Amino acid sequence: QVQVVESGGGLVQPGGSLRLSCAASGSIFSMDAMGWYGQAPGKQRELVARMSSTGNTDIADSVKGRFTISRDNAKNTVTLQMNSLKPEDTAVYYCNTNARTTRWDPLRDYWGQGTQVTVSS
Repeated sequence: QVQVVESGGGLVQPGGSLRLSCAASGSIFSMDAMGWYGQAPGKQRELVARMSSTGNTDIADSVKGRFTISRDNAKNTVTLQMNSLKPEDTAVYYCNTNARTTRWDPLRDYWGQGTQVTVSS
């Protein structure tokens, strides 16, 4: 199995910064995309940012220019640097990875437990 653990959420004032970190571990044969999804109260979970194993990125328009995703393939970690935070960024942020546990398995989604980010004065 694959375990995904996030850290780094919290309460921050508008205009502030937070850094979210995520590490995947366990029986990992290979990984494709790693990234972050956000779920605001009463809304569906949505992509915030993700990066493929080759470095291609998908970034939500709402966070372009403010959030930066980075990844360490050797350590199976992904980081989201969140700058110029706004109240509308408030959400539970979930780390996601697409991974296979053996060479014969299909890619599967694995999720962390989520970390709360609250932007408020």
